[in-house]
Amino acid sequence: MIDEFAKEYLHDSLRWVRESLLSKVEGLSEYDVRRPLTHTGTNLLGLLKHLTITEARYLGEIFDRPYADPLPDFTDPGYANRDHLWVTEHESRAHILTSYRRACEHADATIDALPIDARATVPWWPRPDVMLFNVMVHVLTESNRHAGHADILREQLDGTTNNTPGTDWTTHRAAIERAARAAES
Repeated sequence: MIDEFAKEYLHDSLRWVRESLLSKVEGLSEYDVRRPLTHTGTNLLGLLKHLTITEARYLGEIFDRPYADPLPDFTDPGYANRDHLWVTEHESRAHILTSYRRACEHADATIDALPIDARATVPWWPRPDVMLFNVMVHVLTESNRHAGHADILREQLDGTTNNTPGTDWTTHRAAIERAARAAES
């Protein structure tokens, strides 16, 4: 049974992951928050830019609560998701962070205003008839997926992790390396 408890539980989880994502850019240089850290160019500000669109579209536009800023059109033949996963030199960190926070506030207002079983349509989904519950699960899943990416990117940049301080990561990693090598032989 999906009810207000489920709605609040999902909403709390979404709020938590948003804060986690925002924390990943704290204390980093402009270069480090923008630079491509994978073969495909994944970077921290790009993840936040992408999730701004996710929050605004799914927890706004889909429920007939349009977001104030223009959003890329998924049905545009020239649309490519990769174009919204990085930040140009003309887009400031402050703008990206403010946009993300505004999209989250807009999404929160939608969640607060609607019952968990509010109906909507996501035309590009295989089962397009959905409820707020389904969309909240989707946005939470998407946000958690990218939070995992952000965790790895931040660790690559400066070793910062969400784990217990004081862990001897060098010894831990060496043990994993030994096990991997032993399994290979």
